[in-house]
Amino acid sequence: ESSNSFPHSSGIASSASAMSALALCLTSLERVISASPSDDESFLRKASYVARLGSGSASRSVYPGFVLWGRTDAVGWSADEFAVHLNDSVHEEFREMGDAILIVDESPKPVSSSRGHAMMDNNPWSAVRYEQAARNTARLVDVLAAGDMDEFVTIVEQEAMTLHAMMMASADGYILMKPGTLDIIERVRRFREETGVPVAFTLDAGPNVHLIYPLRFRESVKKLVDEQLLDFCSGGRWIDDRNGEGPYRDFVNPVKR
Repeated sequence: ESSNSFPHSSGIASSASAMSALALCLTSLERVISASPSDDESFLRKASYVARLGSGSASRSVYPGFVLWGRTDAVGWSADEFAVHLNDSVHEEFREMGDAILIVDESPKPVSSSRGHAMMDNNPWSAVRYEQAARNTARLVDVLAAGDMDEFVTIVEQEAMTLHAMMMASADGYILMKPGTLDIIERVRRFREETGVPVAFTLDAGPNVHLIYPLRFRESVKKLVDEQLLDFCSGGRWIDDRNGEGPYRDFVNPVKR
């Protein structure tokens, strides 16, 4: 059994979390049954490979910290078959990051991720989007190594807006953002301009908004949420989160034999 602290099927990668948990369980069982010891890096790579059968996002979710899935010349050890972590090359500026998750709408999204991916096949802008994603990935690797927070914010927000633009520009175009999503984006941009706090908004495939920021600005971001953004959250709900240490085993309720 796996669990999450956020709504299911609302665009916050609940399926990736579940598939990565399942992959880690299967890989752990294989390690026990085969009695073949392996180092942690090999274990996680195998788990990522298995999780990839579920989704690309799941392959990233077996690791803590900063993770890359997909082959790119910017990272020599990257691959399409599994994800790799980048933690050893990330600047101290990005070591402790906060993630304020604003739940604009808890209901399941009307278009599944699988259908959304399929709609890219005939999207007239797909080739340009793939090129942009490749460029931004290479830029982001450099930005994380250099500790360039301003450029990080620029790339993160561009990626978020482009993702939703592609969905709106598809043949059966659809809009997953809600009015509250746009209100939050506008207020976050204004807050950043007025205060200089490097907080970036990003969106998954849904209406909910993530605010990514250096954890040292946590109190400033919490004040922003409490005073300006709660009215746009479903039931005033938001999740005060941060980068963690990755998945962990829960032995609280072991299986009885």
